[in-house]
Amino acid sequence: MKFFIDTANIDEIKQANELGLLAGVTTNPTLVAKEGVDFVERLREITAVCSGSVSAEVIALDAEGMLKEGKELAAIAPNITIKVPMTSFWDL
Repeated sequence: MKFFIDTANIDEIKQANELGLLAGVTTNPTLVAKEGVDFVERLREITAVCSGSVSAEVIALDAEGMLKEGKELAAIAPNITIKVPMTSFWDL
């Protein structure tokens, strides 16, 4: 079993990481916006704390934009996994 914390709150991530059970972090632009911080900067902070998988969701609505944004986010750190809203991608 793996444990992922779904938050953008850096203190919560640090606390979970200190327990030694954290496999990674799932987050999205909405959670980061609630923290009142820059999305890219918060991803940098999260990846500095958590060496496990850190999922980051793109906000672009078209396939080309999603690919571009996904590549930019993935370049932040090697442990970033890109989430794509498939309903937008497949026009569902």
